[in-house]
Amino acid sequence: YTLPSILTCLADFLLVPFFQTPLKKTNALIAQKGITFLNAYVPSALCCPSRASILTGKYPHNHHVVNNTLEGNCSSKLWQKIQEPYTFPALLKTMCGYQTFFAGKYLNEYGAEDAGGVSHVPPGWSFWYALEKNSKYYNYTLSVNGKARRHGENYSVDYLTDVLANMSLDFLEYKSNFEPFFMMISTPAPHSPWTAAPQYTKSFQNVSAPRNSNFNIHGKNKHWLIRQAKTPMTNSSVQFLDDAYRKRWQTLLSVDDLIEKLVKKLELNGELDNTYIFYTSDNGFHTGQFSLPIDKRQLYEFDIKVPLLVRGPGIKPNQTNKMLVANIDLGPTILDIAGYDLNKTQMDGMSLLPLLRGDKNVTWRSDFLVEYQGEGYNGSDPTCPGLGPGVTHCFPDCVCEDSYNNTYACVRTLSTSWDLQYCEFDDREVFVEVYNLTADPHQINNIAKTIDQEILEKMNYRLMMLQSCSGATCRTPGVFDPGYRFDPRLMFSNHGVRARRFSGQSL
Repeated sequence: YTLPSILTCLADFLLVPFFQTPLKKTNALIAQKGITFLNAYVPSALCCPSRASILTGKYPHNHHVVNNTLEGNCSSKLWQKIQEPYTFPALLKTMCGYQTFFAGKYLNEYGAEDAGGVSHVPPGWSFWYALEKNSKYYNYTLSVNGKARRHGENYSVDYLTDVLANMSLDFLEYKSNFEPFFMMISTPAPHSPWTAAPQYTKSFQNVSAPRNSNFNIHGKNKHWLIRQAKTPMTNSSVQFLDDAYRKRWQTLLSVDDLIEKLVKKLELNGELDNTYIFYTSDNGFHTGQFSLPIDKRQLYEFDIKVPLLVRGPGIKPNQTNKMLVANIDLGPTILDIAGYDLNKTQMDGMSLLPLLRGDKNVTWRSDFLVEYQGEGYNGSDPTCPGLGPGVTHCFPDCVCEDSYNNTYACVRTLSTSWDLQYCEFDDREVFVEVYNLTADPHQINNIAKTIDQEILEKMNYRLMMLQSCSGATCRTPGVFDPGYRFDPRLMFSNHGVRARRFSGQSL
């Protein structure tokens, strides 16, 4: 038995039905040759917490990365000490004998001076080509196995997506043929500043952001940060978000080229049939929904739902799967492929391998947790002084995308009986949002005040349980599973639960 090799491509992404994306080659080479997960999510719609969940297989409340700053544990010394030695790549290398390769964006504060600079190479990586800090396309620094390498703005040698492709091809050419390999390629695209390759800057001239039913409408029954958005948006905001959408698509064309080059190289090497290839993202993105111009960080489908495509040994072509999966499942899946005993880990996720193989009668989750701790500045934002201190990421027309009390936790449920999302906010209102996505897929109508009280109580209790879960307890039956047991008395047995659950600073 020869251990399979594994390749993962991670990109920021704007979710639309996959056949509508610019990634035509990726669709043909991965989706049509394997499986597309139709309900794949992230537990936190922000780069660093989400990437930490991928690496550790844990929810944010267990890996403790809450935002994109060193203070929020993003690539901090504490992260390096407590979490990095136990990421799935570290286990792949030390316990499973894989040669491991990383290229691209790691965590947003990677390379920060207070976190060891670019000389820090996380445990578990045989070959390390990591971007210093956040997404760029030109004029960046890479850590090449701990040594700084500066790049300029010459397209032919510096455009980061192409540089990552060339480094990956070199690895496939010169790696050892006596060990299985794992590659993680993390492209900047389509993250801002949305710098497309020169040959793609004129593409998609007629493309604009989707005008779904929640586009440019007021979120009248949502939490205050959504309610403060100006409706209708100004013409300049609409033009800005349409331009951003178009530029994001343009940057993805180079990602599409990267996927094609890697698949062709694997085929040329005779390794394609024994390699699992995963394509996914660290978050979604909104462009005008509920009159929010552009960002992520919100609890809605457009921010928390991501693509997940997989091809590999034993996966039948042109498959789709509706099971509820999350990026905390990637680590357990890859370790399972490598033959590692998942009981030896503290991961919260589940292995997708039974789903990939099409096993019958698989017992699967019906819900998972979404959690986010809002960010904000102590001072007032000069573009939005009227809202006072605590807001951030504000646009010139005073629409702010985040704040201290944009802190929430949700249970996202998908079962035969319910397609539901239940969320609670840490704010003065202790605001609750509930959506029935069967009747309202664009989450326009908050039904928190009209849904059955018993369902609200059960969802509140389930949320408490998930926010304190760890490892196997994160995989217990959800509210709509036959094995679920609910004792209302437990909701009132400890009056400190709600206070402990929310720890963000309020406005």
